[in-house]
Amino acid sequence: MYIVFEGVVGTGESTQIKKLLEYLKHKYSDREVVITREPGGTEISETIRSVVQGKEFDEDMEPICEAYLYAASRAQSLRTVVKPVLENGGIVISDRSVFSSLSNQAFGRELGFEEVYDINKKAVGDFWPDMILYLDLPIEVGLGRVFDEGGDKFERLGTDFYEKVKEGYELMSNKSEFKDKWVSVDASGSEDEVFNKIVKAVEKRI
Repeated sequence: MYIVFEGVVGTGESTQIKKLLEYLKHKYSDREVVITREPGGTEISETIRSVVQGKEFDEDMEPICEAYLYAASRAQSLRTVVKPVLENGGIVISDRSVFSSLSNQAFGRELGFEEVYDINKKAVGDFWPDMILYLDLPIEVGLGRVFDEGGDKFERLGTDFYEKVKEGYELMSNKSEFKDKWVSVDASGSEDEVFNKIVKAVEKRI
């Protein structure tokens, strides 16, 4: 099973992923359970991450270039991290996925859903998530929680950008090909309260 966490910004997905990893490792001790992240998860994918998110350039990166870089990182990590685990009957939990591109680049960067979807179709191949856990939080709250000292440029973008991103997530949650896999979780409670909601949702699917 391939489970992905999504959210606008500052929703606490990294914390919840670690908690879910330990929970599933204990409950399904006979199965391999791993976590990964997008972009990243492999040496090549992490290098692409540092270029697209962390490195400052004198020129602006074109949104279409950004979209292709994320897709390239995804193509590598899905086949080298996700694929082997799924083929052995394991569980993969990912911090973000193709749906981050379908919200950030398609809506936030205004490239359009169809264009970003087409870029990612070959990158994703057969490895679409089985379950999307969308952590829902007011944008202002999320932005107040985060600052990446490593220089994640997306965390420096403002409310207007993330309002468009959130609109993208809402649209995808209602698309026929995604809505049966989509679970929205209110992320405004305590860490344990949010985790309990996640566990209940995951247990219904595994």
